[in-house]
Amino acid sequence: MTHLAAFYDNPDWTLARNVGIFFLAILWFATAFWTFKDARRRIEEPWFIALATLIGLVPPFLGPVIYLFFRPPEYLQDVLERDLEIKAMEERLAQLDQRCPVCRARVEPSYLVCPVCTTRLKQSCASCGQPLEALWQLCPYCAAVVPPVLPVLEDVSEPIRPTRSTRANE
Repeated sequence: MTHLAAFYDNPDWTLARNVGIFFLAILWFATAFWTFKDARRRIEEPWFIALATLIGLVPPFLGPVIYLFFRPPEYLQDVLERDLEIKAMEERLAQLDQRCPVCRARVEPSYLVCPVCTTRLKQSCASCGQPLEALWQLCPYCAAVVPPVLPVLEDVSEPIRPTRSTRANE
């Protein structure tokens, strides 16, 4: 028994024990930090990030394993990219399935007029005749400037009668 007591009283043993405890503490805090970093990439809510970090810290070395069982399966960035890809695909599909706003008949992107109800769908370029989108300021086919389209005023069959307020101003 004296040899065992002499071994534990040895300064080399004390140094090795302290270095081992130091590295275990560093490893413990490193796993808690990993849990924090991973939770920030997967969870939006700050309270849940703090809870995940606390779970990663409190049961030493067991907390990150518990976190692994309950963490969200995807990174927030992956979820955002997937949502953007889905939105882009939906927009592409909507462009393929264009319909007339009046009669809902299918129309091609190059149509100027709906062939079913003759509703004007697009303006044609004055220079090359290609169909133009409503917001274009320049024809992409011939580089001609597109004049802004003003709304057409309808003819009024009855003359406008002055009201009392306009008669009083005269």
